[in-house]
Amino acid sequence: MRVLGVDPGLTRCGVGVVDGVPGRPLTMVACGVVRTPAEEDVPLRLLRIEQGLELWFDQHQPELVAVERVFAQHNVRTVMGTAQASAVAMLCATRRGIPVTLHTPSEVKAAVTGSGRADKDQVGAMVTRLLRLDAPPKPADAADALALAICHIWRGSASGRIAAAVAASRAAAPAAPASRTPGSRGARPKEYRR
Repeated sequence: MRVLGVDPGLTRCGVGVVDGVPGRPLTMVACGVVRTPAEEDVPLRLLRIEQGLELWFDQHQPELVAVERVFAQHNVRTVMGTAQASAVAMLCATRRGIPVTLHTPSEVKAAVTGSGRADKDQVGAMVTRLLRLDAPPKPADAADALALAICHIWRGSASGRIAAAVAASRAAAPAAPASRTPGSRGARPKEYRR
């Protein structure tokens, strides 16, 4: 499967594409960032992010998209920009009919390093090792996007299979008979009629 990971941000939106399946070696297809100038108005910056992401979708044709879930920070302005960039990524994918999954930063860190409290250097080092790269991807936003894609291949696909199995079992189960509530005036079963 091919997964596009997006580490959302207004100034630098990290993007990484990884091919692979659980239990097999992963392959980095590409990574980079979509940049916008800080002095531009937010609507123009969001348009630039959308245009940049559309190029990534066109060039790499991902099957799935993994986006970092925005979490509350102390800096509301940063959270707003991150949330807006995240929404643009989800919109681009959904417009093309590509499923989108959100992963928390700690979930991604735990999947890649084994610790939900890992720092950026540890994430970059493990991404380098897992993808068999010569050096850590730069900037860190690109490494984070690759980590999102790796996390989704390892965790998201398993979650998807579990959800599909649960849905299939529910569809296959016979419908439960309607129960009578106490005091209802429906007909009693035959053996209880007087």
